[in-house]
Amino acid sequence: MASMLRLYNTLTREKAVFVPIDPAHVRMYACGPTVYDAAHIGNARPIIVFDLLFRLLRHLYGAAQVTYARNVTDVDDKINARALERGVTIRELTDGTLAAFHKDIRALGVLMPEDVNRPGERPSFIEPRATDHIVEMVNLIEGLVAAGHAYVAEDHVLFDVPSMPDYGALSKRPLDEMEAGARVEVAPYKRSPLDFVLWKPSKAGEPSWPSPSGIAAPGRPGWHIECSAMSWKHLGTTFDIHAGGIDLIFPHHENEVAQSRCCFGTDVMANVWLHNGFLQVEGEKMSKSLGNFVTLREVLNDWPGEVVRLAMLKTHYRQPIDWTLRGLEDAARMLERWYGLVGDAQAVAVPPDAVLEPLLDDLNTAAALAEIHRLDDPATLKAGANLLGFLAQTRSEREAASVRASGVDVSAVESLIEARRAARAARNWPESDRVRDALAAMGVTVKDNKDGTTTWSVVP
Repeated sequence: MASMLRLYNTLTREKAVFVPIDPAHVRMYACGPTVYDAAHIGNARPIIVFDLLFRLLRHLYGAAQVTYARNVTDVDDKINARALERGVTIRELTDGTLAAFHKDIRALGVLMPEDVNRPGERPSFIEPRATDHIVEMVNLIEGLVAAGHAYVAEDHVLFDVPSMPDYGALSKRPLDEMEAGARVEVAPYKRSPLDFVLWKPSKAGEPSWPSPSGIAAPGRPGWHIECSAMSWKHLGTTFDIHAGGIDLIFPHHENEVAQSRCCFGTDVMANVWLHNGFLQVEGEKMSKSLGNFVTLREVLNDWPGEVVRLAMLKTHYRQPIDWTLRGLEDAARMLERWYGLVGDAQAVAVPPDAVLEPLLDDLNTAAALAEIHRLDDPATLKAGANLLGFLAQTRSEREAASVRASGVDVSAVESLIEARRAARAARNWPESDRVRDALAAMGVTVKDNKDGTTTWSVVP
C-alpha cells in the first residue's frame, strides 16, 4: 500500500491519517434507521457510504479485524404514533419495517451480518436493536446521576448540559445558536434550555420499563442515550470511528459525546467522526410538501440497486448530492459498459492501486470510479469495481437473474430462437422477422453475432 488512509474528522475539522486504537480490532459505529416507515432515498446515502468504508477497512486491516455496529432504533415517539395509527403492536410495526429495510439495502449491494460473520469468530457486523439494550441504557443513566451530570425532574431524568464545560466541541456552535436549534422539548422543569432527556415517563399503551434505580416513573429511554449504550456495549467506552448524516451532528451526536464522556470520564467518545452530506432531488430539498419525496423502494422498483449505488457514489460523500434521473441514466450506462468489458472474467486477487489510492484519500469515490473507467483488463477492472461493491455477479449470472426476475418462459424463447435460426439458414427473411417480432412482444431482444451464434436478453 503506497499510502495510508486519511479521513476528514468532524471533531477536528481536519483530514488526517487514520490511526486505529488497536490495529488488530478496528471499531466503527454508524447510526442506523428508526424503523417506523419506509426508508427514503436520503436514508440510503449513509448506508451505502459507510458500507464502502467498512469494505475498505476490511481490505486494509483484515476481515476478522474490523467490527462494524449499525444500530436500529425501535423505540421512539414516531414509532408509537405510527403503531397507534395502524392499529398494530409496536413490535409488529418495527419488525415489518426492518424486514423491508433489509430487503431494500441488500438490493444496494450492502454487506449484511450474514454475509461477513463466521461461526467461532468475533462478529464483524453487529446490528443492535435499542430495545435489546435497556439494561445498558439504565446503567449509563445511573452513572451520570451518580457523577452529578444528570438530575431527576417531574419523573424525567435529564442531562445537565452546564455540568460539562466543553459541551459543543463536536458541532462547534455558539451557545445561543445551540439553544435556538436544540430540537429538544421546552419544559419548565429543565435547569437549562439545552438539557436533554435521558429517561421519560411512558403514556398508557406505550413501551415501558422500570426507571434507573427507581428514581423516576416507569418509562423509556431518550433517543440519544440509545446510541451511547449500544456503542459502549459492542465497541467499548472509546472506539475508532463514529459515522452518520450531517443532520445528526447536533443535537444527536453532540449529546452522545456528552453522555459517554461524562459517564466514563474519557477525553473522547470516538476518535474520528464522519458525516455525509445532504441529498436533494432534481435541485430541490426533498419534502412531501413539494411532491418530490422518494422512498428507496420506489426507486428500486424502477432501477437496479447496483445503479442506485453507483449514482450515489459518483458524488463525494461529504458533498451535497443532487439526485436526478440523468444521474441514474448515466450510472446505468456506466455499469453496462463495465459488464460488457468484464464478461465472465474472475477478478484478480488484489484491487489496482489506481482505484485504491483515491479511496484512501477520504473516500474519494468520484476519482476511484474514474480510474475504474480507464481500466481495460477485465480481471483488473472487476477487482477495482468489487472493492466499491460493484460487479459482484458475472455477466452470465446477471443475465440469468434478470431472466428469472422477468418471468419470461425460457423454453418458449429458446424454441423461437431455434425457429429463427432455421429461417435465417433458409434465407426466409420474412419468417425471421416475424419470430424477432414475437420475441420482442415477450420483452426479449436478440443479437446476431459475427460467429453465427445468437444471444438474447430481457429488455430492462
